[in-house]
Amino acid sequence: MPPAPCHRLSPPARALRALPLLLICAACEGRQSALDPAGEDAAVLLTLFTVMLIGAVILWLAMNGMFYGFTRVHRSQISKTTANSIVIGGGILLPTLLIGALLGWGLSILPDHQKPGDGLRIRVIGEQWWWRVEYWPEGADTPVISANEIRLPAGQRTEFTLTSDRVIHSFWIPALGGKMDMFPGRETTLSLKPEKPGVYRGQCAELCGASHAWMAFEAVVMPPGEFDAWLEQEAAGAQPAEGTEEGRDIFFREGCAACHTIRGTQAQGQVGPDLTHVGSRHSLGAGRLGVTMEEFAAFVTHTEDLKPEVRMPAYDHLSEDERAALAAYLKGLE
Repeated sequence: MPPAPCHRLSPPARALRALPLLLICAACEGRQSALDPAGEDAAVLLTLFTVMLIGAVILWLAMNGMFYGFTRVHRSQISKTTANSIVIGGGILLPTLLIGALLGWGLSILPDHQKPGDGLRIRVIGEQWWWRVEYWPEGADTPVISANEIRLPAGQRTEFTLTSDRVIHSFWIPALGGKMDMFPGRETTLSLKPEKPGVYRGQCAELCGASHAWMAFEAVVMPPGEFDAWLEQEAAGAQPAEGTEEGRDIFFREGCAACHTIRGTQAQGQVGPDLTHVGSRHSLGAGRLGVTMEEFAAFVTHTEDLKPEVRMPAYDHLSEDERAALAAYLKGLE
């Protein structure tokens, strides 16, 4: 039987039919939506998408309108000259001119995404599976090193230098701009100009391995003054919270210093993420967990379950009290 007309459906059935449209609309905003721009570059891409969509709709309506008109409305015989004119004009010239105009306009705005920055440069290295982040202020001889989080000054254009360690990744903050691939042994560049302070989500947009889905990061846009103060604090050594000496001792006893750096201590490992200020970040494990003490304890205990094929071993042999002490030490590194 054919489906019942909409006016015969019960209210719950009508609501169910509208659910897919509501789900689509719900995806149009949020901190990881390219359709809810928070930066100049994302706004340009939204304009590009909107204009291309309008052009596609115009072309679709024109082509299908002619098809419908000559098969359903105007069915009388037409001359060969008229038929050829319709085919050439509607089937060749109209699509060529419309698509050519859209292509030319689209290409004309792409170089904006390669503008040089206003001074700050950030080098990002895609690891397996986390992000090594180096901040290079203008004139600096050494970088300020962080991991798994990007902080940016609002209203200023920041230049990114992107590369990868072993496999191809793709750096993407949808709310701030377009994506850029990251290749081992090669550097690519991208610049972004965020405008709205807030916390946005970035993601690797290239399938890179078992933990690809958990290779994310937080992008924090800050007013310029707050960003400068944060960067100065980030450059300083760690100041562990009081009463976390037991956790510090466990950290060094278990060999964590061989892989991780905590500036101001003897931990100078380069294999894993820098943990100098890990307690002040918005996420743990490249977006896998939050930064509560319970989540720190869970990550060091169930590392391989939370991040498949990650190179960090699980420390499930630690007692509950030892895990709590280690988590308190890491959480206190702010």
